Amino acid sequence: MKFARYTFLIAGVYGLLALVPQYFMENQVGIDNPPAITHPEYFYGFVGVAIAFQLVFIIISTDPQKYRPLILPSIVEKFSFVIAAAFLLAQGRLAGMIIYGAAIDLLLGILFAVSWFKLIREPKPAVVSDAVN
Repeated sequence: MKFARYTFLIAGVYGLLALVPQYFMENQVGIDNPPAITHPEYFYGFVGVAIAFQLVFIIISTDPQKYRPLILPSIVEKFSFVIAAAFLLAQGRLAGMIIYGAAIDLLLGILFAVSWFKLIREPKPAVVSDAVN
């Protein structure tokens, strides 16, 4: 369970550190990767949803066995970007720095899958009742 705890905590904290500053970088994104963002609602919508998922990772880290069902959509979250990035790269439509983000998501997606399988083998903790016999 330690492996999953640390994996999801690190993923969540890393994601927050990478994503929160993007709320203040709309203009810079347009400068670094022209053309400028023409639909900011998509940009800010993506950042907001992605930040929400980082909070899900942190919640999973508090009790991976309890929140194990949330690991499957977390894996989808990681691999959906990796797959999209791979297709865009193959088409020559992916900016250089994005490849590093996709590589990090690939690693995290693999670690999430390993966590999911490792938790299958761990017994669920016994529930202690407060009832008096």
